[in-house]
Amino acid sequence: MFAHATLILLSILAPLIVAVETNNFRRLLRTVEALSELGPELTGEREFSDTARRMLTAVMEAAGAREGALFVFNDKPTMLTSVAAEGFAMLPEPAFIPLLPKHAHALTAARAPIVLNASTYSIFLSSNGNVAPELFKCLAPLKAAGKLAGVVALGRRPGDAPYEDAELDAMDLLCNYIGLAVQNHALTQTLAQRVTENLRLMASLHGFYDTALEAFATAIDVKHVNIHGHSLRVGRYAAAIGEAMGVDASEVAALRSAGYLHDIGKVAVDRRLFSKPGALNPEEFREMADHTVVGHQIVSSVQFPWPKIHEAVRWHHERSDGSGYPDAIGGDDLPLPVRIMALADTFDAMTSVRPYRESLSLGSALSDLVRMAPQKYDPNVVHALLIQVRRDAVGSNRTPLVSDHMTVNLGPADVDQLAATLQHKVSRGKMYLT
Repeated sequence: MFAHATLILLSILAPLIVAVETNNFRRLLRTVEALSELGPELTGEREFSDTARRMLTAVMEAAGAREGALFVFNDKPTMLTSVAAEGFAMLPEPAFIPLLPKHAHALTAARAPIVLNASTYSIFLSSNGNVAPELFKCLAPLKAAGKLAGVVALGRRPGDAPYEDAELDAMDLLCNYIGLAVQNHALTQTLAQRVTENLRLMASLHGFYDTALEAFATAIDVKHVNIHGHSLRVGRYAAAIGEAMGVDASEVAALRSAGYLHDIGKVAVDRRLFSKPGALNPEEFREMADHTVVGHQIVSSVQFPWPKIHEAVRWHHERSDGSGYPDAIGGDDLPLPVRIMALADTFDAMTSVRPYRESLSLGSALSDLVRMAPQKYDPNVVHALLIQVRRDAVGSNRTPLVSDHMTVNLGPADVDQLAATLQHKVSRGKMYLT
């Protein structure tokens, strides 16, 4: 896509190239080449600090600058904060420049890079930060959808040469794309920070976890996943499986909370993917799979009474044979709470309607889970689920596991048969290995 864009840009710029001198021609070609190389950088999966350094380097090379800094813009409070810097002998890390409304307005209104001089510093920058504006010789506002996202500030060029039209044009070309990347990062950060702050607030209220996290799970499902009650049911199933396996009360509470939060990373996934009736393409699948990593980053910043919640959030799509994601781990490397969460999540997915298929009946879902054990799922965890379903069938569960949305088509004898099949599979496997 970016190689094609490069060819288009060259065809547009060809008449201009004829009119410029050889050095400018070479610089323009290097700038277009940098733009092509930046495409994978801006869309790749890496830390923003690395991307910021690469973007700054590209602008500095295009403009022939020895010194440069990339700032992001924050409106509360209104200020510029550096995220990358090169070449300056003494620049604080991070450098920050508070802005008055007039500064923010002037930067937003600028339509091209600005060459600074003694009469223009005060128009665009203030002197109240921890860096002197006089260090910078040229500013390139970064904008997206007409809003200020950041600023590239360049210092001296070799021999203190001035910034001329060729350098400014090269900067402008690159900064149009860099502004989009900076704005996208800011939106992602804002979303993650809001979610983290909400979770941290709830985690600080002792004795209020279950009710608060239940409400949070409901909000996740309704607003972002459009699958009503999924996270609540996964939390309930996970806790029930844990009870059947004899884990203590604190671990049962941890399983319930992890189930409520297991899909929290989906707040960062495009909601159109959740309603797609067909299979996801590889790019869409990668975006969907990333919800495990995003969720892990969010919950890892919150101090819960249960330290293992972040593992269940990250690894609930891992499988015993290592075929899952995001880390492709399996077997004994998967902690028991993760194995429980994986089964609880799959069980609810099977027995719920999805845009791409109808729900399975309870009997069909359990039969499939028994069939996939032990390759995909821990057979002990599957057996614990069968125990709870049988308790439901004979009316001995204090809190019934089976939900109203399920199609129930099996009785106690059917559950016993599934348990016997599961036991036979496991026992046969052990005999084969001896």
